[in-house]
Amino acid sequence: RIKTFIVYIITKSGIALLYNEETNNTYDVCLKLTKEVLTIQKLDVVCTRGSESHVNHRTVVLRRQAAGGLGLSIKGGAEHSVPVVISKIFKDQVGKKVNGINVEHCTHEEVVHLLRTAGDEVTITVRYLREVPSFLKLPLGSPGPSTDHSSRVSSPLFDSGVHLNGNGNNTAPSPPSPSANEPKYEKRWLDAVCLPLLMARVSRYKTGTDKLRSNCFEVFALDGASTNILQFCTAAESTDWLQAISTNINDLTQENIKIINKYCSSDDQIVHMGWACESPEASVAGRISAFKFLALRGPYFYIFRTPPISAADWGQAETTYNLYEVLFKVHKLWMAEDCWLQARLYLGLEHSPEQQDNESLCFSILVGHGQSHTFRVELATDLAIWEKSFQRAVFLEVQRIRSKSYMCSSQGNVLCFTIDFELGFTCSEGTSKTILWRYKFSQLKGSSDDGKTRVKLLFKNAESNQIEMKELEFANLTAVLHCIHSFIAAKVASMDPLFMCSQTFPGNHMNS
Repeated sequence: RIKTFIVYIITKSGIALLYNEETNNTYDVCLKLTKEVLTIQKLDVVCTRGSESHVNHRTVVLRRQAAGGLGLSIKGGAEHSVPVVISKIFKDQVGKKVNGINVEHCTHEEVVHLLRTAGDEVTITVRYLREVPSFLKLPLGSPGPSTDHSSRVSSPLFDSGVHLNGNGNNTAPSPPSPSANEPKYEKRWLDAVCLPLLMARVSRYKTGTDKLRSNCFEVFALDGASTNILQFCTAAESTDWLQAISTNINDLTQENIKIINKYCSSDDQIVHMGWACESPEASVAGRISAFKFLALRGPYFYIFRTPPISAADWGQAETTYNLYEVLFKVHKLWMAEDCWLQARLYLGLEHSPEQQDNESLCFSILVGHGQSHTFRVELATDLAIWEKSFQRAVFLEVQRIRSKSYMCSSQGNVLCFTIDFELGFTCSEGTSKTILWRYKFSQLKGSSDDGKTRVKLLFKNAESNQIEMKELEFANLTAVLHCIHSFIAAKVASMDPLFMCSQTFPGNHMNS
């Protein structure tokens, strides 16, 4: 029988901290990045020899003292896959039951709570160990960000004896010589989370806000699973990992685009798609930032809540716009490469966690009637890709439709205004189609509008060199102005040899 093995080549590995906001705990983790998967490994204690199910059980009764409590300390817990051990006073005993309750699979906090509330007389069933387990001598992980004393003493990484122990300075004497049949424990890196990177996303921001985290980010898989918060010692190290993960996500996206385009018509090709965080409009109260999946495909710009997986999903977009009637706008001055951003991070100029950064690495999609969508990306390279992809998608769509007509009016007459890639601007009567005037794109010298329905277009007469004004009224003036911009931008781009050479779809050559 032929067996198939999938081998994942590690492209990057290293140590980070994993912070869980719900538990407020931080642990050392090992990150392993491959082309398709990000794996998070946690340091754990495993039994490598012997069995943990030996008998050697005994039952003892303890009476709680007014001063000193039960006189014992415990260590370990189910959250680290190790038994709860009495680490001080009563040497070499493992607690199995407390007042008849089995605690073998209880967490550290649960056992501490049980001992504190067990009453004045506590019955404990213990198992004798001849060899001191390794986790009594070695830390299980990082103690976490908190320096609060109460959280330290209740952590499974430390002895919990302050509220239980009569003398915190008591230490167990050296254990008897180990037996070959006794369990042996070792610390090992074990896979805890494996996140597929196809359609995954990353975020440096606090959930639902525009506030940057310091040297931190999260990775979210397509199914919603996440890494929790990955923390790094320096901003440079955080940026390095963010770029590496983002690169693998983008590479997988491009491969997916090639597969889809291979089976689609030339008018339905995907130019680019990926995640971006939409910032709420200032006029909409109560809304928070939310991640959206954006796509430039064929004639449309799509906004999805979740990525489209099947062909039917493409019909389930939250919003769809005609490409030639929207305008792409980058916010603020930015560099095309992340070297500028990385240089700032190395120099220690990174943003503080509480700093508002509403304008950083953002772009807007301006649509008709003054509406707009503002999106934020994580890296300057992402912003560059979206800008170039949008220019390319609009160019291809203008090349496909070649002309677009809008009904308008002037001095009470119904007219037809046409924008044509070859001929420029043409205005004709609405019914007879008689041409009233025509100008090339190069003859348009200026324009002004009232922000509602009326626009004045200023053209230079080719023969007299005089400026001629044409005033028109449209039902959706913004869409018309954006369409004019798209056609002129496409006309200019068609004269750029470098731009024209780059006009091929991923996995499908464009016929020009």
